[in-house]
Amino acid sequence: MNKKVRLGYACVNMTLTNRPKKAGGRVTTSRTARKATWYPDRNYQLIGERALLNATDLLHYLKWNNEHDITLFRIGSELFPWHDHYELNQLPQIQEITDRLFEAGEYARAHDMRLTTHPGPFHVLGSPRQEVAERSIIGLERHSEMFDLMGYAPSFENKINIHIGGAYGGDFEGTANRWIKNWHRLSDNLKARLVLENDDKASMWSVRMLYNYIHKKIGVPITFDYHHHTFHPDELSEEQALRLAATTWPENVRQCCHYSESKAREYKDDKIRKQAHSDYIIDEIKTYGLDLDIVVEAKAKELAVLNHQRLYRQENRPEMASVSQNIIY
Repeated sequence: MNKKVRLGYACVNMTLTNRPKKAGGRVTTSRTARKATWYPDRNYQLIGERALLNATDLLHYLKWNNEHDITLFRIGSELFPWHDHYELNQLPQIQEITDRLFEAGEYARAHDMRLTTHPGPFHVLGSPRQEVAERSIIGLERHSEMFDLMGYAPSFENKINIHIGGAYGGDFEGTANRWIKNWHRLSDNLKARLVLENDDKASMWSVRMLYNYIHKKIGVPITFDYHHHTFHPDELSEEQALRLAATTWPENVRQCCHYSESKAREYKDDKIRKQAHSDYIIDEIKTYGLDLDIVVEAKAKELAVLNHQRLYRQENRPEMASVSQNIIY
């Protein structure tokens, strides 16, 4: 693997999540609670307990990553369960949570690790329904507040990555205008972190469209997703789309991309949806000479990254024909 490329993974460490009790037990940052369990009585004590455990285990994730030469990690949105239903200072344990998060941030900075997040598809700033946009703003602000608590200055280095969503009847211009209008309502800290990603359907947003409808107007960077581009290239080659996205990032921040492959191809099964992410990745990632941070969105998480490192970080790399025989599935 080109040394100018850093690989990471998203949200869940399979090794630590599935660790047996005799080895120390499960480590996870996604503990939550059923809404019916806490919301009727606004049991913030329970939510705070889960968030504190998640924040504590985040540092365990980062230490494991550092030990395995992984310096890019996407924090899951579940760290604060049901985060769009309360203010963070309503949690009784918020000071302890803050201390744990700041400790994790200090560790990441000390080891040159980049942390990002990717709020779910229900964060839709371009929705024609105002209540959806309002809820989206609250959820996105919570993600930004998390990075504040970790001691990070606002920057696209700690990107908060979302999709625009649909175009609502094919009205791309109207959707973009609503998105931009709501973007102007965001806090300055959130604006300085929010980025957009291209989609995998022709009815949605390509790199070219994000560039023309959004970036040229308000400067929001574009996360290039290799896999999505395969299904919605919009007349751009992979290299052209990657390089166009590269122009949207500030010079002092490494371009961040997403990479995965088709599960249908991995298992040679046409019944599997082609857009579905593979468990592992087997191809060498084409970077076209660019310095990139790449979040691998394979289902095997850190195991997929380690497997890929074994294949391509060898000084005298074997040909793909022989490498593919050693792929771990």
